[in-house]
Amino acid sequence: MARFYAACTLGLEAVLADELRALGAGAVAERRGGASFEGDLALGYAACLWLRSAVRVQQELARGQVHGREDLYQLAASVDWSVSITHLQTLAIDGAVRDSFANDTRFPVLVVKDAICDQFRDHTGQRPSVERDRPDLPLKLVLQGSEAILYRDFGGPPLHKRGYREIQHKSPLNEATAAGLLLRTGWDRKAPLCDPLCGSATFLIEAAFLATDRAPGLGRSFAFERWRDVDLDAWRRLYDDAEARALRGAAQLPVLCGNDRHPGAMAIAAQAIEAAGFGGRIDLQRGDAADYQPPTRPGMVVTNPPYGERLQPDAGSAAASWHALGNFLHRQCAGAEAWVLCGEPLLSRELGLRSFAKVPVWNGPIECRWLGYRIDG
Repeated sequence: MARFYAACTLGLEAVLADELRALGAGAVAERRGGASFEGDLALGYAACLWLRSAVRVQQELARGQVHGREDLYQLAASVDWSVSITHLQTLAIDGAVRDSFANDTRFPVLVVKDAICDQFRDHTGQRPSVERDRPDLPLKLVLQGSEAILYRDFGGPPLHKRGYREIQHKSPLNEATAAGLLLRTGWDRKAPLCDPLCGSATFLIEAAFLATDRAPGLGRSFAFERWRDVDLDAWRRLYDDAEARALRGAAQLPVLCGNDRHPGAMAIAAQAIEAAGFGGRIDLQRGDAADYQPPTRPGMVVTNPPYGERLQPDAGSAAASWHALGNFLHRQCAGAEAWVLCGEPLLSRELGLRSFAKVPVWNGPIECRWLGYRIDG
């Protein structure tokens, strides 16, 4: 059994833990900003393919006490790196240091690189190259106090990069964060879902993935596919099963609809929806939220209005957006449940509603609340 760590947005640890248990992971334990778990390598593949709220899946390769360069070098040298790659392949090492013998990540990362390259040179006479953009073996070194942990990153590029959003809206919501927030609402994946301030449509696309049982990792590649110890038969079975599930679920899309007043955001949203495979199946309108009339009364509303750092240049327009959202909820959403991401508590007063839930969660550098409301019918 391998030991893993999956990372997620702060505040979504419980959601991630539930996803891992549903995949069959063992020894699941919530940690700050993620969850640890155990399983075989195929579980690591499945985690990359199916986890919606995770941004990384990492396998622990070594853990030990280190008090200086020699200790760290020996820890890295204790791993048989030829299991993962050959000397003709590439690697990259990311580091995180806190209260350790090193002041920053540069020196300990160099020590680990030297240990790996020396091991290959001793056995083959050659060493792998360092490649920052798309390494075959992405590694993570965590130094906290006197403990060091070495991980290999199963995914490579962050898992929230689903492949459908090439152009970034100026205030994008991370795809994994959006999916985790959707899971946190308890949406039944059947009720009509609406985002009246949809921006680049991240909530709507992630809702479409959920409703159609589409694995978020379909259509992209992962670092583990290039490793020497990959079980390609197990990976092909998992991928084929995910494709079959997506095909079966394609007809299960409920009414999904969105609105935004910014033409640039609408253009990005339409392009992303098309790239995600839902072109023509998600209703988009352009206009002020207060005037928005969705094609059917929503059962669930999820949205990420302007707030926090986003409102600094024009606080008045942010308050106006929240006020318009409140008008929409009161006029168009009787009997619905609404969830609103808020990074500035004063703005939530514009809704004229009392929340039944306030879930702490971070959106990038901004501490937010995922606010739940029930709209009187």
